[in-house]
Amino acid sequence: MRQMAKEGVKVQMCVTSPPYFGLRDYGTAKWEGGDADCDHIEKIQSHSGQRADRDQTSQIFKYKGLCKKCGAVSVDGQIGLEQNPQEFIDNLVEVFACVWDILADDGTLWVNLGDSYFNTQNSNRNGLNSSLGGKIRGGGEYKTQKRNSGELNVKPKDLLGMPWRLAFALQDFGWYLRQDIIWHKPNPMPESVTDRCTKAHEYIFLLTKNQKYYFDADSIKEESINTEEQQIAKRNKKQHRFNAQEHEAKFVQHNFSKIETVYEKRNKRDVWSVPVKPYSGAHFAVYPEELIEPCILAGSKVGDIVLDPFFGSGTTGAVAQKLGRKWVGCELNKNYEKLQNERLAQQGLELA
Repeated sequence: MRQMAKEGVKVQMCVTSPPYFGLRDYGTAKWEGGDADCDHIEKIQSHSGQRADRDQTSQIFKYKGLCKKCGAVSVDGQIGLEQNPQEFIDNLVEVFACVWDILADDGTLWVNLGDSYFNTQNSNRNGLNSSLGGKIRGGGEYKTQKRNSGELNVKPKDLLGMPWRLAFALQDFGWYLRQDIIWHKPNPMPESVTDRCTKAHEYIFLLTKNQKYYFDADSIKEESINTEEQQIAKRNKKQHRFNAQEHEAKFVQHNFSKIETVYEKRNKRDVWSVPVKPYSGAHFAVYPEELIEPCILAGSKVGDIVLDPFFGSGTTGAVAQKLGRKWVGCELNKNYEKLQNERLAQQGLELA
């Protein structure tokens, strides 16, 4: 993005979903020093039964940070595994500062981010294990360097509020925080918790550089729901027809058209119910195409450029392409390039 800024490239909008704090390792680390032939893996023996002669099995953990066998150091540029929440937020603010530099003055930024818990127990899909010092799960277990809460006054089992921490940090940077959109998941990931409700939502924040910006509200209007207010309108419509013989037809027709205009469509609400859908590719966090389609429709015109700095499997590019937009994607993990190429066939722009 810094290179794009130097070249004067401008994009109309950015829609993205950064890695969530402490959720998973995307496998981008590289080992420096130590023994080049070392696997940097520790095997721990565990037992499968209660008797003295129970079978032994091995659990495999990949060292994170420092390999205790050879002394190699893991260098990792990925976001999401920072030592504390503030470092995570600072890194994302820096990323979106780069977005600011190449975003059109009337452009929009749409950010989807889930939350994390400060836990001391084994982690789950929505939790950050001992986190602040322990293991994190995500496509396999691995050992991580000890984390801490930084300056946050958080306790075990506290919800960290990472989406809102990011939103306020971006607001402090200079972004206009225009809206928090609720992504309601009708089919959320099951949770075995017994002291809170199962989580079934995430946030999408709409941010802008200026007070006035491009937003095509008509392109995402919803079908109006058959409410009591509409029933009254329908009854009034019938009454107008009944009185048509006694009143001027022109006056009645004027009222008919006015009623139909008001009740045919309505502005899109800020709670979007979109089911989570399975993805066959090797990517753990693919947001549904239906989730970001309204963002791209409202935030850009046909032919505009859509940016995603956390491109992943290429969902943003696929939706942008389907809607007649161009796209630019940035991705740290080279393993996702095959997935992107399978989904996308775009002329004129190259993947960064």
